[in-house]
Amino acid sequence: MIGRLQGIVLNKQAPDLLLDVQGVGYELLVPLNTFFEIPDIGETVTLHTHFVVREDAQQLYGFSQLEERALFRNLIKVNGVGPKMGLAILSGMSVDEFALCVRRDDIAALVRVPGVGKKTAERLLIEMRDKIASIAGSKVEETAHKVTQDINLEAESALTALGYRPQDAAKMVSRVADNSISSAEQLIRAALKTMA
Repeated sequence: MIGRLQGIVLNKQAPDLLLDVQGVGYELLVPLNTFFEIPDIGETVTLHTHFVVREDAQQLYGFSQLEERALFRNLIKVNGVGPKMGLAILSGMSVDEFALCVRRDDIAALVRVPGVGKKTAERLLIEMRDKIASIAGSKVEETAHKVTQDINLEAESALTALGYRPQDAAKMVSRVADNSISSAEQLIRAALKTMA
């Protein structure tokens, strides 16, 4: 119904936003990631929107990126996830971070989002697994690769600080590195176990 709005920011107080579009004031709810990108009051902003109609309310949600809106639309289709939880998820992590959680089956990261329990996190991972590639596209692989590189470098630095030569630390890390390891601490432990 309403797919995009461009107007002047009249008021903003997370997560609420009041936008003046040619004399009509639209009230929107926006995730924190979008909220922090919104310019100051009196400036113009363009938002992609999603309109939710329930028997007790009509609510307009705004997003700075099409990927955010696409993820929101897919999230609210998951059983047990409504617009409020969808907004909380997008406030707690970016689309790329969510895609990485799904790719790595990282339930712990999803459970840290307020309102998301373990069962909901498991359901999200299962139901979003096939959909996330179409939402985030090739950025998922790029983000995953960058995160893996950062984790590997951090682990190598820590092993070097523990007294291992840099080339030995690099070999130790490359021997145990894989996609199931999601932190430098896990990688360091695995590398040290191979030396025992």
